[in-house]
Amino acid sequence: MAIRIHDLDPNPPESASKKDIQKKTKRLVREIGELQHALYAEGKHSLLVVFQGMDASGKDGTARDVFGKTSAAGVDVISFKKPTSEEFAHDFLWRIHKHAPRKGYIQVFNRSHYEDVLIQRVHAWIDDDRVDQRFNAINAFEDLLRFDNGTIILKFYLHLSRERQMEKLQERLDNPRKQWKHNPADWDEHQLWDRYMSCYEDVLNRSTLPWHVVPANKEWYRNYVVAKTIYETLVELDPQLPGLSS
Repeated sequence: MAIRIHDLDPNPPESASKKDIQKKTKRLVREIGELQHALYAEGKHSLLVVFQGMDASGKDGTARDVFGKTSAAGVDVISFKKPTSEEFAHDFLWRIHKHAPRKGYIQVFNRSHYEDVLIQRVHAWIDDDRVDQRFNAINAFEDLLRFDNGTIILKFYLHLSRERQMEKLQERLDNPRKQWKHNPADWDEHQLWDRYMSCYEDVLNRSTLPWHVVPANKEWYRNYVVAKTIYETLVELDPQLPGLSS
């Protein structure tokens, strides 16, 4: 069944207790740190975590909060912004593939290869034929990482409501501690909300690998959902600390 973003609730369940959820998240974050240590030491698996979402949906904050107890030696966060002239001179996946995680590492993408079927499509910088080609290339790229290098891929769409985004963009104007985040262009993109939602729905429905849609109106619940998913994935991998070599 096709995913319709309009039908998805960006808020926590009414039964969710903020205090209890924050307590659980704190424990999960500690456990992720321990599991990441073993993953790095064992060097058998790699994990790619993709965060996508509208401006102010919390991509930076989620990466910071969920991986706050991990070692910088084995976790890297890359933020994909407007391509450089060198990157524009290559295929659209060239700059992405360079940052695919090697075994033992967790790589976090703050925005990703999906930008090339989102913002470029919203602004009609590419036509439908190019969009189709890029979706095929993206699915093939993710299959390559999975099957050739055994990389586990977790993709999170941080689902923020239009009203909540407006509130958070306004906070960047009103709060001196957040004013450094303010970008006038974000308001222009906000006006294209419906186009973005249409393109995001296509991303969610045309990807070979499923997306985790995360209610993102409340940071405390957003962090919990992401941390729980990553924790459960690492537990399933069951990385072990190597012993002394004989």
